[in-house]
Amino acid sequence: MENFEEYEIQFTGLKNGEHEYKYHIDEAFFALFNYKEFSGVDVDVSLLLEKQTNVMELTLQVKGTVNVICDVSLVAYDQPIEGVLNLEVKFGEAFDDEDDEYLILPYDAHTLEIQQYIYESVILAVPYKKVHPKVKDGTMKSVIIEKLKELSPGNKKAKKETDPRWDKLKKLLNDK
Repeated sequence: MENFEEYEIQFTGLKNGEHEYKYHIDEAFFALFNYKEFSGVDVDVSLLLEKQTNVMELTLQVKGTVNVICDVSLVAYDQPIEGVLNLEVKFGEAFDDEDDEYLILPYDAHTLEIQQYIYESVILAVPYKKVHPKVKDGTMKSVIIEKLKELSPGNKKAKKETDPRWDKLKKLLNDK
């Protein structure tokens, strides 16, 4: 992909040991992936690369906020996210990224592209069900929330309309 040069790590010149990289991710990063689910992104990424003779270990940490739409109220809010990805990079005959825990780079590779791992780490750090904090604590006032409360099964004001055929069957059971 284009415009990802800053996310390429040239590892051939690195000495064995730990190397740290820091990135700041915003909406422009996700625009490069054509991902439009976030209307605001403020995420810090910390990458710790431990280079050894025949292997590299990566620890990718993401922490920040993404602006998402609440699944209950349809109101946008900033969702805090945090996640860690551990990845082992080995060398082999051909590129292979089929496994979630390790990556195989060809022996003649000189760079490691990490933009896809950053992208996936941020996406996976967002909760499956996105609920606005004001919905959780009960302080949100909206038409949708009021309608959901009105229609909830525990609401005593909800009309209990039953099928008259079932009412007659229940009466037979009670008359025994």
